[in-house]
Amino acid sequence: MSESSESSNRKWLYRKPRALSDTPMHYCPGCGHAIVHKLLAEVIDQLDIQEETVGVAPVGCAVLAYFYIRCDISEAAHGRAGAVATGIKRVLPGRIVFAYQGDGDLAAIGMGETIHAANRGENITVIFVNNAVYGMTGGQMAPTTLSGQKTVTCPQGRDPETMGPPIRMCELINTLDRPYYIARVALDGPAGVRRARKALTTAFKAQIEGRGYSFVEILSPCPIYQRCKPVEALKFVRERMAAEFPVRVFRADGKST
Repeated sequence: MSESSESSNRKWLYRKPRALSDTPMHYCPGCGHAIVHKLLAEVIDQLDIQEETVGVAPVGCAVLAYFYIRCDISEAAHGRAGAVATGIKRVLPGRIVFAYQGDGDLAAIGMGETIHAANRGENITVIFVNNAVYGMTGGQMAPTTLSGQKTVTCPQGRDPETMGPPIRMCELINTLDRPYYIARVALDGPAGVRRARKALTTAFKAQIEGRGYSFVEILSPCPIYQRCKPVEALKFVRERMAAEFPVRVFRADGKST
């Protein structure tokens, strides 16, 4: 094989992202957080922003993100990532700041911080991992739990009449004037993973260019509390979650699509 052919082949070899640490991940088998961590590290590598990036990880399954993503990461009180990310970005405007949040954190106790950061158009990137349940604290009903879905706090299934329907965060944020980029993707297979990577890349590029607030919702499998096997959890995301939370780009270039 010629030297040029060997060089071409090496270009296509998979390598662990530089921004991803060698620490074994603690996530449950089939959990989507590990996939999102890898994608996030790949995007940081691609954009060459590791030294400038600051993450914010509040309470939730991803609270230990600082073990895995090799950049500066600040902890935040439960739900307060939007406020902490805002503070960091305003004090250090040259940094690339992202908040990494789950559905209980962002859409329940953190709803106020989330909405107001988006309404102000803060130049930050918010990564919202939606697995439709409180994963860290034992599988309670979350704001995004599906109608009829069983959890430990709604063992008969979520009843929209008494518990309200699931909250669609992308649609809610899309009612505001200031956000620049809003997208929902799903980790339901290889194609979905590729779309998630593209959405994260778009969101970080928007921040680098000073465009304003970007919000990427990622529908994620949680086999433990979706009460199924890992492969079945992908089907749950594809068929049940995506039916409730449509996968698409809601806003690009500051305009609704």
